[in-house]
Order: sequence, then C-alpha cells, then structure tokens
Amino acid sequence: MKNVIKKSILLVTVFTTMLSIANEIPNNIKKTYKETALTINNVSQGDLLTIKDYNGIVLYKELIKSNGTYKKGFDLTALPSGDYFFEVDKDMEIKTIPFTVNYQSVVFNKEKETSIYKPYLRQKGDLILISKLAPNLEPLKVSIYSELESGSELLYTQNIEGLQSIDIAYRLKKGSFKIVFNSNGKEFTKFINN
Repeated sequence: MKNVIKKSILLVTVFTTMLSIANEIPNNIKKTYKETALTINNVSQGDLLTIKDYNGIVLYKELIKSNGTYKKGFDLTALPSGDYFFEVDKDMEIKTIPFTVNYQSVVFNKEKETSIYKPYLRQKGDLILISKLAPNLEPLKVSIYSELESGSELLYTQNIEGLQSIDIAYRLKKGSFKIVFNSNGKEFTKFINN
C-alpha cells in the first residue's frame, strides 16, 4: 500500500513539474494553430484551387478530386501579413475569394469576391460558335490564328464591348487554328482542327 501511495505522489509531482515547465515557455515559442475552414459548393473533379498573393505568385495548388462540396482547413495565419486570394478555376468560371492576413488574424472580404466567366467554344461543321457571359459588360478580344508548320499566322481580330451575353460565330476553312480570347485581364487559348 505504501508503494502505491509513493508512486501516486511521484506521478503527481512529475505532472506538476511538467505543467510548471510548460507554463514557463515564452509565448513567442508556443505554436498556435488557427485553422480557417474553406467551403466551396458546386465543384467538379478536375477544378483547380490555388492560393495566390496579389503579385499572382502561386503559394498553394490543388486539383479537386470529387464533385459536390469542397471542404478543407488551412492555417492561413502562417502567411506573412498581406493580401491574398483563393482562386477556383472551373470549366466555365474563375471565382476569386480575397482575404487579408494581419499577424494572427485572417479576414475575408465578401464584397470583393468576383466571378469571371470564360468563353465557351463549340464547333459545328465549319462554324465556330463562341459564347461568353459578361455581367459587367467586360470586353472580349478574339484573335484567330492559322497554325502552320512555320508557326502561327494572325488571320482575324475582333473586340466585342458593351454586351452582357456575347454570342458570335465564325466560318473557318479546313485547317488547324488557334483561337485566343482576352478578357478580364486573363488569356484563354483553344485549338481546333477543322
């Protein structure tokens, strides 16, 4: 019985010593982990999630593995203080979710979330049909190149402005073509064989 009491007193003493040592560790050495939960609805397998700084440098990249709702926790407080954004690159849309890191806090700016709609291209015989949503009347520049063995040759350029719903068609002869779209500060390229 005495051995049990001695062992119990020894264990209490060890735990008390460990707790007092842990309390003496300065705050700047202790690791604090603050996880921010990100939930994105209506994602598809193959969509690309990135975290970028405002210089466009990619800090994190992940291909989404399943359809539905994406949920993941991130320790964004590990980033240096500054402005950043999540970017979700889907088939027809690029969604940007901005946030600011200030020392140990993360603030999301819901008012500055944006969605950019990508141009959609369909081929129907020798017709190329292009559609794009532009809710804020964003201009769209379309450049059509002929793909040759010696390189690309610009055939046609068109700037489209002032429309919320862009629908255009081009008739192309037989051959290989590169179509470059510029809108919202981004460039999208499609290749077609006619």
